[in-house]
Amino acid sequence: MRLATRANGKPDGELVVVSAEGSRCLAAGPQLPSLLAAMDDWAAAEPKLKDLAQRLEQGEGDRLDTAALLAPMPRSWQWLDGSAFQTHADLMQVAFNTDPLNPERPLMYQGISDRFLGAREDAVFAAEDGGIDFEGEFGVIVDAVPMGVSPEEAMKHIRLVVQINDWSLRAYAVPEMKTGFGFILAKPACSVAPFAVTPDGLGDGWRDGRVCLDLHIDWNGERFGKANGREMSVGFHELVSHAATTRNLVAGTVIGSGTVANRDYAQVGSSCISERRAIEIIADGNPSTGFMRFGDRVRMQAVDAGGASPFGAIDQKVVRAA
Repeated sequence: MRLATRANGKPDGELVVVSAEGSRCLAAGPQLPSLLAAMDDWAAAEPKLKDLAQRLEQGEGDRLDTAALLAPMPRSWQWLDGSAFQTHADLMQVAFNTDPLNPERPLMYQGISDRFLGAREDAVFAAEDGGIDFEGEFGVIVDAVPMGVSPEEAMKHIRLVVQINDWSLRAYAVPEMKTGFGFILAKPACSVAPFAVTPDGLGDGWRDGRVCLDLHIDWNGERFGKANGREMSVGFHELVSHAATTRNLVAGTVIGSGTVANRDYAQVGSSCISERRAIEIIADGNPSTGFMRFGDRVRMQAVDAGGASPFGAIDQKVVRAA
């Protein structure tokens, strides 16, 4: 099942169910006005949404205007981003010239969740010297998760899967990391691909709590990377369990995988600029790739073995703040 949010002049938009081929939709209706509202009581919402999905497959529905779509959940109560790809962590240690991290628990920080950018929305920044970088990753949306949940039980609380561009400002990242507190200036609002998909809707693309799809990333029209999400050192169920170690997770919490990275990065490329810079440092002693500039575009699209794109594409331009 695929869900999306259509702009209607309200902050949370209008929840719609999308046909499997992505051309038609049906509104979820006044009882389920938004995805955040649906997550609040997923047990009651899911059968209604599945019924609409079945009607779509029988030929019902209106034409879907993808240009009118917001992020699947334009805002939420909580956004927690992990760093579950060891290759990415190793390369970041080189890029930032920091000590290696060997944590006993998964790495995770809390970012802003009051706004998620739509897939075609311009990414606005104050200046180019902040080190503007994209970060391709996957995420999950959970229903209410009780404190102390095991990874096995946590899997049952993963209701939707999304594709994310976790924008970063690298010039602020290392100074903030060294404070020992966390990211504020280095992490502006994320962008999310148009469709949220139930795990079963991904078929073989969802295995062991991991999104096993290639994430195609193009920067200014040139292929930058196509890493696969299968190499998470811990699965999403383990990230959810970690986040709930000392607190309940409110329904609608979004949890990210961190930047998708593969061991064979020489063949598949990278999902962020900082990784490529780290690879250049390893090979040549210095980075040669700069960060993004105003007017640059980045496109991200997860692709399955059959060439389908379950989440749709993120396609954004970097622009100067007015």
